Amino acid sequence: MRMQTPMPRSALFMPGNNARALEKAQALPCDAVILDLEDSVAPDQKDEARTRIASALSEADFGRRVVAVRTNGLDTADFAADVKVARQTQVIVVPKVSTLDELRACQQALEGSEARLWVMIETSMALLNLREMASSAAKVAPSLDAFVLGANDLAKDSSMAQVPGRWNMVSLFAQAVVTAAAYGLRVMDSVSNNFRDLDAFAAECEQGAALGMAGKTLIHPAQIEGANAAFGPKADEIARAKAIIAAFDLPENASRGAIQIDGEMVERLHIQGARDVLARAQAFNLD
Repeated sequence: MRMQTPMPRSALFMPGNNARALEKAQALPCDAVILDLEDSVAPDQKDEARTRIASALSEADFGRRVVAVRTNGLDTADFAADVKVARQTQVIVVPKVSTLDELRACQQALEGSEARLWVMIETSMALLNLREMASSAAKVAPSLDAFVLGANDLAKDSSMAQVPGRWNMVSLFAQAVVTAAAYGLRVMDSVSNNFRDLDAFAAECEQGAALGMAGKTLIHPAQIEGANAAFGPKADEIARAKAIIAAFDLPENASRGAIQIDGEMVERLHIQGARDVLARAQAFNLD
């Protein structure tokens, strides 16, 4: 199973043709920015967006943020030109990847680049093929780190309604998380269209985190705080993780498989989870 550095809690899509947005992205408290060449850019503005993104990648200071570029789809006339720009960044996000052959094509497009790969799961066929893609990724797409759920396109493709609480999609999301985890991959939660109802958004973030997703993709800066809070380790979780590690480090517990901490039995298997919590805390300056 492949080990990865912590995934971002919040990954904000920014239109690649919007100069003001690209400038603003350098100061926002999100963990990642996804400079977009796909849905948020009109067909007649793709060239301008590529030029602006290329300039931002060479000149802008995004600090510690992960910088990603979302290309247009593999089957579009824009993909080849998009990849030439996207190869210069840390992560390439490819939309509507539905088959193993398409995943292989993504990797081939990255050859010679150090960029990591996130692919978007946006079709019913992608969900059906997710296990095959995840199980074969180490061989055919070693750059792959994560699947990104696209609920808007999934709903359109499957005729599912997008309802408050997403109850009709939860089983699909959970299956995606389990499938990805089995092969050392992570899942990023879908965007939420309603950026004004921040309470509903916070609940959706908590749902995604409880399902085991690594972070959330966003469409508006107002959503950053809620995503960071839900997907980052909370103070009590950090304290608990430190307590678990400290307790098992005691000489008297060196050979014990389970110990009691604050009235709860904790097994040695919980040590790795505690270390993961502290790694995420350190990555996001929460420790």
